[in-house]
Amino acid sequence: MSVEEPAKQPSFSDIKETDVLARTIIRSAMKGSLATLLTPGGHPYASLLLTATTADGTPIFLISKLALHTRNLLEDARASLLIDATGTEADPMQGSRITLVGEARPVTDESVARRFLARHPSAAGYASFPDFSFYTLQVETAHYIGGFGRIFDLPREQLLVDLSGAEALVEAEQGIVSHMNEDHADAIGLYATQLLGAPAGDWRMTGVDPEGCDLVLGARALRLRFAARVSNGDEVRKELVRLVGVARDQAA
Repeated sequence: MSVEEPAKQPSFSDIKETDVLARTIIRSAMKGSLATLLTPGGHPYASLLLTATTADGTPIFLISKLALHTRNLLEDARASLLIDATGTEADPMQGSRITLVGEARPVTDESVARRFLARHPSAAGYASFPDFSFYTLQVETAHYIGGFGRIFDLPREQLLVDLSGAEALVEAEQGIVSHMNEDHADAIGLYATQLLGAPAGDWRMTGVDPEGCDLVLGARALRLRFAARVSNGDEVRKELVRLVGVARDQAA
């Protein structure tokens, strides 16, 4: 009897440009428009909320049972989330945006709360209230528009990062992020300014995953993509050291 080999990870360099752009938009979002189905009636209802992501890129949000969108979800979990990355472009219709479609479900995973609050520390004041719960949008598909003529439907597997084989990294993430913020704030600043073209400031790292890390300053978030997939803390350290070397060379 033959033994099936484990599924091979796709080459990091083989990930399609559209998938990279879509994942970057999702990871870089600080907010989005959630569309739920009104109860009763069934009409679409859109509301603004803060967003974050799990390690694999699944959207997270924190909502109150008193909110209309939460009451809608308790009756029908189907929802969509529009993330607008058009910024301040003169013609926003030429900019990028993505609509994620799936079902929104409450979660109690500690890592979900940690990742959300790392991105939105101001939410800590009410995250523990009994009427607030963390939800994730279990994405089934997405509709990506990157400007005129750049329109794609993307399935779930092209939007999310496969975490298989990276369990050690997921386990070490909290320690990595804390270490970088406490001991290497200067490096994080160089990533933001020299590699991502952002203004100087007290940038923080809020998450790390096999494909990159997330940086936040106030209401702005950035996505720093790694040159190769990483799966554990040692590989992350080597990549972060390499990146700060690149940043320092560019700053010189």
